[in-house]
Formats: sequence, structure tokens, C-alpha cells
Amino acid sequence: MQVILGIHPEPTITMPKKRVLMPFKDSGHEHQHCQHDAMQTAERVCAERGLRLTPLRRQVLQLVWDSHEPVKAYDVLARLQETHANAAPPTVYRALEFLQEQGFVHRIQSMNAYLGCGAASESHDSQFLICRDCGEVAELDDAEISDLLSRKARTLGFHIDNETIEIRGRCASCRH
Repeated sequence: MQVILGIHPEPTITMPKKRVLMPFKDSGHEHQHCQHDAMQTAERVCAERGLRLTPLRRQVLQLVWDSHEPVKAYDVLARLQETHANAAPPTVYRALEFLQEQGFVHRIQSMNAYLGCGAASESHDSQFLICRDCGEVAELDDAEISDLLSRKARTLGFHIDNETIEIRGRCASCRH
């Protein structure tokens, strides 16, 4: 620490980030903006990484982003078969795997379903709030939660490689 003229500078305190990456939608929500932004982000990120966002991958991503609710792979397949009659489960799973690896979608383990990522262009931990009534999901990125889990895990000699937290409850719309 440097002291100038007898004044001690205050230590810099970095507050952990807390962000709502994708909120529960409200009545005035215009989802097409979310969908448009997600597609643009995927195109930009793939170009930056030298990856191909093939027409099929693009269509699968579009189908996942059709709503704020998680979608199952077989539902994506059924919608995909409307335009690609020969589409098969491995085709959809490969596309979803690519989209997940690139951070464009998340897999909601407890529902065996996929959800568009609210911050696909950046690395983050995710905490998901899942409404048990309507099925909507909100995505959070709260470093305090992640830090607490990491500290607790370290006390047990455990290192966390990947963190996804899923919490079930009822959203404000379903509670009223």
C-alpha cells in the first residue's frame, strides 16, 4: 500500500457480481428481442471463434429460443421435422451439444430440457429458478453463491469443475 502525504488509501473492495441474466417474463415482455439478440450473439461468437453456425444449428437455436421455457430435445426434433423430414435424434443432439459447448444454451438437468442462455458471449456460473407451475425459468449469475459453494467444497478437499444450480419454486405470476 502506498502512503501519500500521510493519507492511507482505502482498500479497494470488489463486490461480487449479481446479475439476472434472464428474468421471468412479464406481461409487457417482447420476446422477439431476446431471440434476435441471441441469434446475433451466436453468429458473432462463432465468427470470432472460427466456428460454423450451420443452418441446422441456427434453426435448433432458434427453436430453443422460441420461448423462455425449457424445451426437450424431442420437441425440438418434432418442430425440426416440419422442415427437415429426415431429421433424426442424433442430428438434434449433436446440434444441442455444439450449442451447449459454445454457451448458447443450458441444459436444465432436472427437466432434461434446454434453455437459451441469457449471457452467451461470456463465461459465467448459472443458478436457475424453475417455476413448478408454469415451467418458466429465470437464470441468475450470482458470484456470492458460487464463491460460498467453492469455499465449502474446498473444506472437504473438493474442487468444483462445473456448477449449475436448479431451484424449484413458484414465480410471482403463479403465486398471485
